Amino acid sequence: MTVTEANGQGGYAPAGKDTGRVKPKGSSSIRAHCGIDTIPITSRKPSWLKVRSPGGPNYLRLKRLMRSQSLHTVCEEAGCPNIGECWEAGTATFMILGDVCTRACKYCAVAHGMPTELDLDEPRRVADTIAAMDLDHVVITSVNRDELADGGASIYAATIREVRARVPGCSVEVLIPDFKGDEDALRAVMDARPAILGHNLETVERLHPDVRPGGRYWRSISYLGSAKRIDASMLTKTGIILGMGEKAGEIRRSMADLREAAVDILTLGQYLRPSAQHIPVARWVTPDEFADWKRIGEEEYGFRHVESGPLVRSSYHAKEQAREVEAGGPGRIQAVMEADVPAPAENPSLIQLRVMGG
Repeated sequence: MTVTEANGQGGYAPAGKDTGRVKPKGSSSIRAHCGIDTIPITSRKPSWLKVRSPGGPNYLRLKRLMRSQSLHTVCEEAGCPNIGECWEAGTATFMILGDVCTRACKYCAVAHGMPTELDLDEPRRVADTIAAMDLDHVVITSVNRDELADGGASIYAATIREVRARVPGCSVEVLIPDFKGDEDALRAVMDARPAILGHNLETVERLHPDVRPGGRYWRSISYLGSAKRIDASMLTKTGIILGMGEKAGEIRRSMADLREAAVDILTLGQYLRPSAQHIPVARWVTPDEFADWKRIGEEEYGFRHVESGPLVRSSYHAKEQAREVEAGGPGRIQAVMEADVPAPAENPSLIQLRVMGG
């Protein structure tokens, strides 16, 4: 990760980003942490969170390949703890649409600001790289691009189609933003036929306004429900981060709400604080508790699969899920909610967007 520029109250603003103008994310203090003892960033992590530093030959090869194609990975941008394991195994999660996000989530290591570029040639380069890696499953995600009319949905669709044409045996999983609740954008992505459509809820309803100010709890849930209405045969997937201050009853409530939208796959992982400018960790969730949540999610709430563990992230064991999990039918929630609530106010007229590869 690049060196962070801390500017007092300004907050997290990493240097070295090449596709936009970075803005600070603001204070790392949130109301939900008032009255609780959070974990200092200098504290030792529990033994179950220790991972080997990346640096094997395949890791270094993939890093060179990504840089040669001017591509980004969420593995690097979000500081994923599994990067060494996954890259050594020849898998990576591509992050399209640049490396600057229009939203300022308080837990996320991806830079916030105003994008300045739209790379129309990116889908081809992603497909070429996947072919060079000889992958049979790939995960594609992105930053939020709220300044674009379709939120970047057309680039997602083009990338899926390029990969399917270039590497016919490779299944494509996408982890999309909420596109501000735009169902036309959702249809554009689904029409390209990804194997799994993912969109992360990230946290429980009470914490949403503090840690995910640009998102909306019910918009995220209902967006997944709308996907099931459009095509019930498509696997849907979401993720929740634990350790940010949520309570057990709230996790159960979110599970129930997600099942109302007939979400098939749920991932649960530990929040790891990317820097001192991000919200603190409220608690370390033990492996035994993660195992309990897997059992509860599958047996009590009926998820088709729950991937739950301290180091689990959205794309962890994604290939196995695409091969082994069968999609369920639509749920009670089928219409997009909170689509009329504005995303963060960004004025694209203040900046000149450079379109590349057009």
